[in-house]
Amino acid sequence: MAIQLPVCTLPPLKAPLYLMAIKAGFPSPADDYVEKTLDLHEHLIRHPAATFFVRVSGDSMAPLITHGDILVVDRALTPYSGSIIIAAVNGELTVKRLVEQNGTTLLVPDNQSYEPMALTPEIDCTVWGVVVHIIRTVA
Repeated sequence: MAIQLPVCTLPPLKAPLYLMAIKAGFPSPADDYVEKTLDLHEHLIRHPAATFFVRVSGDSMAPLITHGDILVVDRALTPYSGSIIIAAVNGELTVKRLVEQNGTTLLVPDNQSYEPMALTPEIDCTVWGVVVHIIRTVA
């Protein structure tokens, strides 16, 4: 069963971008100079018609991707070994790392508590897209 994803057409989402970079070490004096506005769509979405968002449930990709994160997924990109992908495996969506190893294709979790899955002819697997960004709420 094919699932039709909606086309992503978004108006610009602009917020102020400050000229001064924020230090991750010792604090620096505040600088109120706004360089320009930042359109988040320019940074998060390369292919609007091929982009969709999903919310993560579970911890198989922790610590990089955690429960509740929102993933920005681009269907226009070609996955390569090491890509984090969204795949439909036997009809269920999952997020895993695609790994080519010794002629075998694997879906590999980042969390060591889970086992990799070898993609054999018996497994129905369709790659839906490549994860390009992770959106996480921290406060």
